[in-house]
Amino acid sequence: MGSGKSWRRRLRLPTSLALVLSVVAAPALRAQSNGSAADVRGGAPQEAPEGVARLEAFLDDIRSLTADFKQELWSADQELLQTDTGSLSLQRPNRFRWTYRNPDEPGDPTKLVVVADGTRLWIHDVELEEVTVTPFDEVGTSPAMLLSGDRTVREEFDVVGTHELDGLDWIKLEPTGGSDFASISIAFSGTEPRRLELVDGLGQVTRIELENLVVNPRIDDDVFELDLPKGVHVIGGEGQL
Repeated sequence: MGSGKSWRRRLRLPTSLALVLSVVAAPALRAQSNGSAADVRGGAPQEAPEGVARLEAFLDDIRSLTADFKQELWSADQELLQTDTGSLSLQRPNRFRWTYRNPDEPGDPTKLVVVADGTRLWIHDVELEEVTVTPFDEVGTSPAMLLSGDRTVREEFDVVGTHELDGLDWIKLEPTGGSDFASISIAFSGTEPRRLELVDGLGQVTRIELENLVVNPRIDDDVFELDLPKGVHVIGGEGQL
């Protein structure tokens, strides 16, 4: 824990996100196949204009977002490995806060806080009393960056298919370059995102369900600041606070 690598592991439970996760202007995302899961698995590639239009509308229209989330990590053979709950706040461009809690511990205590302030990424491991600070432009592609990143990040994903499942409209994306994830699927109810499903290179699946979603709320700037207690060890920052 306490490193950029551990954050990416947790966010695959997401990145992203977790989710997780606020984009300036929608790019021309490239559609590569049509709207069924069968097509994504190997049918003839066709365009998915509805999926592209829905995603671009979401990226254009939403400037901020808050939600509670439940995140599950499943192995490639469908064994549940870990469950986390928490809350998230996003504000474009490039600011987000993911707070992870352990639902099995009394009081539902905070165990991990991930904050992006627009220039740096802060990862606070509460149990280890350790914080890792990383320049924002070194974070790379992740679900959280897809939702809260800039134009460059969004151009790193292709829309490869759409389908309907559980009463939701799903859009499947694949990164065009290097990424910890093989694919990311976003499920919409109308224009609002409700679920994320992330598949990594080992076939592990992270499922994130969003609840109590609020679109375009006013969020105070201090939400995207990390208020650290004295004595916390900082890696990549100023050493000891």
